[in-house]
Amino acid sequence: MVLEKFNLKDKVICVTGGGRGLGRGMAKALSEAGAKIVVASRTQKQLDSVVEEIVSGGGDAMSIAFDATQSEQVDSLIAGCVAEYGRLDVMFANAGIGGGTQAEFWEYPDWAFDGELSTNLKSTFYTCRAAAKQMIQQGDGGVLVTTSSGTALRGNKNFPYPTAKGGVISLTKSMATMLYSHGIRSNCIIPGFVSQAPPENEQERIFREQRGKFIPAQRLGEWWELGPLAVFLASEASSYITGSSFVIDGGGLAGGLGPIGYRPEYEW
Repeated sequence: MVLEKFNLKDKVICVTGGGRGLGRGMAKALSEAGAKIVVASRTQKQLDSVVEEIVSGGGDAMSIAFDATQSEQVDSLIAGCVAEYGRLDVMFANAGIGGGTQAEFWEYPDWAFDGELSTNLKSTFYTCRAAAKQMIQQGDGGVLVTTSSGTALRGNKNFPYPTAKGGVISLTKSMATMLYSHGIRSNCIIPGFVSQAPPENEQERIFREQRGKFIPAQRLGEWWELGPLAVFLASEASSYITGSSFVIDGGGLAGGLGPIGYRPEYEW
């Protein structure tokens, strides 16, 4: 009975930023739970690889290349989902990337700040707005899941990124209050230090191993570990959860780890 609540059979789920890293891991897990997957990002080659992997494993998936910072392209993404599968049940607004410009706070350029907000906050708004409109038209509810960052809960030298990701958390809470009367739930995933892919060489493996020693879990997270959480939030197992944020960081925040550009020194 309990395990049935996690079944996503025939649910249509779109994952933006699904061509690599955390989005790829979530898309694969959602497919394994029975969902029909639409993966979307800017890079078609990456999308083709994800679709091939899902289909070869017996899943049902398609890809749509788009730019999440362009609202008209987001609208086209939703239209593509509906054209292929007839509906949209769950949207994972995962597109976004850390960037930033090296400059002092008082000299930080407008264009760089605007770009970070566009990539990591406005894109989430565009995606969730378009998805919610489709879900309301369908009339039987839906699920919105956003992706923030542990840096949103701390200070950071690359301040536009945590500023935008902090806005994602607030947006998610606001969507929960506005959309629950339509049967639409809204929750946020907050990853900490999570590897986006397997290490490419021994040097990178050692670096990750050393960095993980500063986390209570004593290791970095792996990209695939977000999959089970994604399935939970997309499924009926989380039917009474909305407006919440789920930190998955191996205890990094609890342990006081902050990516601020230097390692604190302690006297014991």
